[in-house]
Amino acid sequence: MSEIRNPELWESGKTKIDWVKANMPLLNSIEEDFKKDLPFKGMKIALSVHLEAKTAYLCKVLAAGGAEMYVTGSNPLSTQDDVAAALVHDGLNVFAWYDATSEEYHRHIAAVIEAGPNIIIDDGGDLVNLIHNEYPEKIKDVIGGCEETTTGIIRLIAMNNDKALKFPMVLVNNADCKHLFDNRYGTGQSVWDGINRTTNLIVAGKNVVVAGYGWCGKGVAMRAKGLGASVIVTEIDPIKAMEAVMDGFKVMKMTDAAKIGDFFVTVTGCKSVITEESFRVMKDGAICCNAGHFDCEVDVARLKEIAVEEKTARHNIQGYKLDNGRWINIIAQGRLVNLAAGDGHPAEIMDMSFAIQALSALHLVKNQGKLDSMIIDVPKSVDNEVAERKLRFWGLEIDKLTEEQEKYLGSWNAE
Repeated sequence: MSEIRNPELWESGKTKIDWVKANMPLLNSIEEDFKKDLPFKGMKIALSVHLEAKTAYLCKVLAAGGAEMYVTGSNPLSTQDDVAAALVHDGLNVFAWYDATSEEYHRHIAAVIEAGPNIIIDDGGDLVNLIHNEYPEKIKDVIGGCEETTTGIIRLIAMNNDKALKFPMVLVNNADCKHLFDNRYGTGQSVWDGINRTTNLIVAGKNVVVAGYGWCGKGVAMRAKGLGASVIVTEIDPIKAMEAVMDGFKVMKMTDAAKIGDFFVTVTGCKSVITEESFRVMKDGAICCNAGHFDCEVDVARLKEIAVEEKTARHNIQGYKLDNGRWINIIAQGRLVNLAAGDGHPAEIMDMSFAIQALSALHLVKNQGKLDSMIIDVPKSVDNEVAERKLRFWGLEIDKLTEEQEKYLGSWNAE
């Protein structure tokens, strides 16, 4: 039972999955553990994450643990049809294809919920929202779930505050082995990979405006600086703005940055970050893209309304001419630039993030019925296990506290 674009593409997808598997030793080791223990035997897992090779390998690891997998994408432009075909060829249930319409995207999300999952693995909260709003009868079968992103966690916390969340969710993004590496190094590299391969323009000497200085924004700004750009940060948080200044970046309001920016990258998880007010003062040829979750950070809908002309400037770049004669360019329709215009985060980075996902799902199963909160932090033991395994795969050893040191650190009057 699947709905994909072309099953015949599976060999190309398998090649991609084999490549990332060779570079994801953490998941390899977890897969071996799962094969022995079969912790998800008899369970259904619904997963909505950007459907490319690394995600596909996570699906195969969970399936190796006995799970019956129901897989969809979390963005209409990030699904790779050959990867989807490879999963179907291996017996997984997949409902996704590239460039899905809004109706198709909703249908695919609904299909994995209709299967009656016991565990939900979400990226942005679409599965959680749908099961609560449209399939409340399915909630009784859900043990719990895991959320991959900052945006999804914001939505979960809002649901929990309203007492609307009906099953426990593990906040995977808050794990140190996720946000410190995935959000910073993964986003930093993959965003510029997407921009560079799509535009074929030099970054050195340009003004790059980064909206938002969370962990993702830090990574984007750091890599832009490394490529030789002059970086400007826009923020709403005074502490993060101060941090950006001390990291060596200029800080200003978006309307001021809009006048001098060459590249604009939004990384906020909010809406209407770049609006008509900024579009009207941008340079001719300015390039805007989004690395937050949804396609509303750059107000592309309003840009289309005020444009007097539109053209395809280059594959995956749409140009909009304003009545002042200037052209504004949007990469990947304002959707996630690192996935809609690239291959997403490097395999070694997602190895850590998806190891956290897999072990968090295991934590839910082991503690079924014992969790006393709907919002669950990744246990420190899981975070440390992933870090320790990663260090071993790197061939590194670190020191350990002696009993005397532990006693010293745990005492208020030790000498």
